[in-house]
Amino acid sequence: MAERTITLLIVDDHPVVRNGLRGMFAASPDFEVLGEASDGAEAVALAAMLDPDVVLMDLRMPGGGGVDAIAELTRRGLRCEVLVLTTYDTDSDTLPAIEAGATGYLLKDAPRDELFTAVRAAAEGKTVLSPAIASRLVSRVRAPGNEPLSTREREVLILVAKGTSNREIAAVLFISEATVKTHLTHLYGKLGVKDRAAAVAVAYERGILG
Repeated sequence: MAERTITLLIVDDHPVVRNGLRGMFAASPDFEVLGEASDGAEAVALAAMLDPDVVLMDLRMPGGGGVDAIAELTRRGLRCEVLVLTTYDTDSDTLPAIEAGATGYLLKDAPRDELFTAVRAAAEGKTVLSPAIASRLVSRVRAPGNEPLSTREREVLILVAKGTSNREIAAVLFISEATVKTHLTHLYGKLGVKDRAAAVAVAYERGILG
């Protein structure tokens, strides 16, 4: 049993998922669910009001995604730790969430005991990554130049090649300008360039575009 009760905020756009998680944590005396949010904007507002130890954050939600919410929680300096709980494990989801300030990243198929352990670790500020995510990040660090562009990064690059601004890209792809900048940073790193023009030139050279 934990030395103290860990307080939680559950963020997911599916009521069934929220109810299931609430029931799971309610069955243990180690945890207390303070509230639920259905999108990122609501999550930020409730986290500021309820002051939970840990925010269980889904990523892709209409009305406000998880990455932007994590970045805003970090910007505000709230004490809560964010544990991403999602079905998505691609680099285009994982890396922006971690860079925005998430303490951990877990997939929704994680067993109950693994989830409980991850929440306890997150509450202590410890990094928690699902095995699949951890191995991918290790591979990326070992061979950063050989990483292929994600689907989203490729979409951003195609729009950049057409002379589209960050604001316009955000509107076309239904993401925030901050997320566009994050994708640009990642694809610059993968292509070994420092600006938009060089990215487009290298992408044509490598046959990524055209």
